[in-house]
Amino acid sequence: MKLEVLTEYMAKSPEVKKVFLINMDYAHGQQISQAAKRLLPQKNPDIQIVGDILHPIGKVKDFSPYIAQIKASRADSVITGNWGNDLTLLVKAAADANLNVKFYTYYGGGLGVPTAVGEAGEGRLFQITEFHPNLPLDKNKPEVYDFTEPFHKKYPEIDWYYGRITTQIEMLKKAMEQADSTDPTKVAFALEGMRMDTPYGEVIMRQIDHQLLQPLFISVFTKDAKHKTENTDFGWKTVAEFSADETATPTSCAMKRPQQ
Repeated sequence: MKLEVLTEYMAKSPEVKKVFLINMDYAHGQQISQAAKRLLPQKNPDIQIVGDILHPIGKVKDFSPYIAQIKASRADSVITGNWGNDLTLLVKAAADANLNVKFYTYYGGGLGVPTAVGEAGEGRLFQITEFHPNLPLDKNKPEVYDFTEPFHKKYPEIDWYYGRITTQIEMLKKAMEQADSTDPTKVAFALEGMRMDTPYGEVIMRQIDHQLLQPLFISVFTKDAKHKTENTDFGWKTVAEFSADETATPTSCAMKRPQQ
């Protein structure tokens, strides 16, 4: 779902012409590689995929050989599902080599990554998420900070990152109230097809497979952001948003339901 909207954004970006894929060699990274190679040509046949690398998880200490391959490919953009050190070391190696590409990531805002990347990521580190600290300003929902700011004051080194947590609890509460019960089966049926407003837009529990559809946002790492991240001079600024309906992808799920 994230890659569906991320490739939609990239396909419409005139500066994206050559894309390099680099991911960790496990299910998540493999799926990103496969889906990107399918989706990008569908959405913009003029975009070339000029490289596709799967590397061991957590074992690469020097990404410079991979950066050399990206540079040689003349890519202008990189898609990666890397996280933790495998993302930090990748972006820092790119900066050390003066590689001028944009990184489109899943986890650019993950704990420790903004601090480690710093200035090297300004204007070229993007993430696809359901929340970032400046999103309540973008959506004119300052009341969200009544919840997130106390958390940030208690843990100043950590940003409130997973907006889905509050969505999860609020939707569960609504389902229990609707079912007038805490029985798991009754609550599950109450969730089916449920629509709920959040500060960032409507979320939908798809009936056919209980997949949550939620608004997704692409943001860029920049000094031009009010709320800074991890005590750095940089924060996240929204550059594109997609409604819950726009994130939906086909499913072949044939879920077996219990009797009510």
